[in-house]
Amino acid sequence: MGEHPLSRRRFLRLGAGGLSLPALLALQNSGWTRALPASAGFGKAKSCIVLFAWGGMSHLDTFDPKPDAPSDIRGEFRPIRTAVGGMEVSEHLPRLARQARRLAVVRSVHHGAPGHRPAAYWNLTGHAPPFALENWRASRKDWPCLGSQVARALGPKVPAPFPGTVSLPYPLADAGRANGLDGGFLGVALDPIICRPPEGLPYDGKSDEAGTIEIGSHPDVPPARLAGRRALLGSLEGASPAGLSGEETAPLAEWRGRALDLMADARAGATFDLSHEPRKVREAYGDHICGQSVLQARKLVEAGVPLVTVFCAAGDLNGSVGSHFDTHADNFNRLKRDMLPPIDQASSALLEDLAERGRLDETLVVWLTEFGRTPKINGGGGRDHYPACYSVAFAGGGIQGGQVYGKSSPMGTEQVESACGPEDLQETIFHALGIDPAFTVQDTDGRPLQVCDGKPLPLF
Repeated sequence: MGEHPLSRRRFLRLGAGGLSLPALLALQNSGWTRALPASAGFGKAKSCIVLFAWGGMSHLDTFDPKPDAPSDIRGEFRPIRTAVGGMEVSEHLPRLARQARRLAVVRSVHHGAPGHRPAAYWNLTGHAPPFALENWRASRKDWPCLGSQVARALGPKVPAPFPGTVSLPYPLADAGRANGLDGGFLGVALDPIICRPPEGLPYDGKSDEAGTIEIGSHPDVPPARLAGRRALLGSLEGASPAGLSGEETAPLAEWRGRALDLMADARAGATFDLSHEPRKVREAYGDHICGQSVLQARKLVEAGVPLVTVFCAAGDLNGSVGSHFDTHADNFNRLKRDMLPPIDQASSALLEDLAERGRLDETLVVWLTEFGRTPKINGGGGRDHYPACYSVAFAGGGIQGGQVYGKSSPMGTEQVESACGPEDLQETIFHALGIDPAFTVQDTDGRPLQVCDGKPLPLF
């Protein structure tokens, strides 16, 4: 789509010509930009579930196998043919292989950040990191995560007391807390609530649960007692000389307040109680923390939360030790034993469950990761970081299934058709949710920023 002479992006680039910020925003919201033509799939989805493979999932061993490549590139796994011509996936994704007619696999994603945290930030926010080659401390000047962006755009539609976005089952870390997990410059109020289901076999390794909450029924704490405790806590905080207004403590107060709101609400309590789900459904998702988190995500989007992110790995990469996709060594055993079975079972169960409930067409499901892995297998039987080419997938929410978009080279080293980046994945999500591509927010300095810089992929 060409840029209109008076598009918001061009107008903001040239300056507001003396207009005050309120006047500028009023103009933007009054429809002064060109009305967007009707576009396939725009606004078809009411909600989105992001399944994020933390650590960097190997494209060659999942969505983009290379059976004709030399053995030190193709690896140990064999591909599975699906009912869709040209779409083969790893033999260790057998359930997703049966869902091929619902999948749109994208094999041409790339960016320029080789480290986990900068690369995750790019994929979780849709914006290039300020430091592509090194970590930096997460701050309120960072771009907000996708969930917070969507919550800002669709917040008025979220039924109280549910939050605008939720992350499961714990935060991410790699030599420090990962970037792009919170509301960034949009503020604490738009931070995701981080919840961990009470049951489910955990991933091996290290996962920081600081800041996570568990919402559920507490029969030993009736509503009246809960209200009393909340009032007492508020009075104690008010009497504290230090208060809870600092950058480090304000999120804790915000999250606690939201948790108490949810605990006091009967509908919220039922949403977070997985025991009410039929046993057959719970078993379909699997007794792993991944499956239980994905089931929880389905219940949350049904309750009206517009975007839920599930991190399908141990939270802390911990020097490449633990159950995550950072497979520098022993790649094939770790994938087939620890990482691919839970996400294969949970995500295929999600698609079936949504379809049976008549909700797949209105729920966008996205498989993301921060980057791919090197085509060349290293001396430790592993694959290293590789942002030059990787794969993701979409389903539901207006997506036309049974297609492969983009193409990588015969060795999986680069994209050779329809190259795209994280900003295009972000805009594809926004397009499905019906969010104006020219939607703007304000940063901490009050500057208006256009949220999306990419173009939606033609998957609809």
